[in-house]
Amino acid sequence: MSSSITRITLFIVIMLLLSSCSDQLNLENATTPLVLGMDLDKNKKFHFYLTAPVFSNRIKKKSMEMTGTAKTLRQSRSEQDAQTAGSTQGRNYQVILLGRRMLNYEGWFQMLDVIYRDARNTVTDRVIVVDGSVPEMLYLNPPDQPMLPILLRGMVDSTSSHSETVSTTAHELHRQFLDKGITPYFSQVKIIGGKVRIQGTALVSKAGIYKGMLDAQETVLLRILQKNALPGFSLSYQLPEEPKKSPFSTNTVSFSAGKVKTKIKTSFKNNRFKYDIKVSMVVGLSEHLFPFDVFNDSKLLEDMIGQQVTDHFKALIAKFQKLKVDPVGLGVYARAYEYKAFKKVEDDWAEALSQADITVSAKVTISSMGPIK
Repeated sequence: MSSSITRITLFIVIMLLLSSCSDQLNLENATTPLVLGMDLDKNKKFHFYLTAPVFSNRIKKKSMEMTGTAKTLRQSRSEQDAQTAGSTQGRNYQVILLGRRMLNYEGWFQMLDVIYRDARNTVTDRVIVVDGSVPEMLYLNPPDQPMLPILLRGMVDSTSSHSETVSTTAHELHRQFLDKGITPYFSQVKIIGGKVRIQGTALVSKAGIYKGMLDAQETVLLRILQKNALPGFSLSYQLPEEPKKSPFSTNTVSFSAGKVKTKIKTSFKNNRFKYDIKVSMVVGLSEHLFPFDVFNDSKLLEDMIGQQVTDHFKALIAKFQKLKVDPVGLGVYARAYEYKAFKKVEDDWAEALSQADITVSAKVTISSMGPIK
């Protein structure tokens, strides 16, 4: 009896192992794109773009580009296979590039449905908007830089680690579109002088319409408000209290932050949402270009820097309200603390936020001034 059970068990194990090899695909028979690009032409026709590595010692160019038109990404599969020597396997994208022109229209997010529909697809692709032409970006291929997918993903991850941009994955983008308490945001790049440069963070409406961009310093402030700014980020401000010797910005102070705390209080009064945001940070001076006795007058300098940080926070909040976007996710706080009021405006939250009363203040404490007196 036990012998029969052993034979049956062994048979089942062997069959399972064999079935797992039934759909194997050799590397030489496959094309694995690492970049997916999407854009519209001047006639509003949808174009797709792909970049895949080439594994051959006889070919100097280490990547191949594919392009075409289609109604959807899934329909583009046959067009992709027609341009490659092997079957296209679009499950390992490192980067998804979105053309700036495409973000002028609603509905582009639905074009990514195939990315989420197939459970075998990765959803850690970095989503990036291109301020310019997507094909120009793909065909750039500078000889002194790595392959485009490695370059872009590395740039986004590195800059994001300094809190100067965001690293929005396909999975995170999906959450941002579905969550009514936040509006989407992702990195923005541009070709400047033949080089790829990260510009900052792109902001879009709930419908996906491009609204504006944050530069590196504004993105740092955004990350602070989101409570996910990483320690070590740097900020620089010009202090109007200090004299400036033209043409040099000798009234500039720079600092790196260590410990940062952000507190957000939410309420609803007089048919308006109200937010009281308080930020406290411990910083170390990394640069100040004017004579100042930091040791004896540190409190004065802390107040001067704190005022600059507060003013820039206020300007950033005003920008969000003017553009009617909420990358901070203040709607999430409204839903958590004022649920009934939020439910009434959740389908047009950006408009409700633009009418909200938001106060923000920053307190800066200098912990170190550097070894130079």
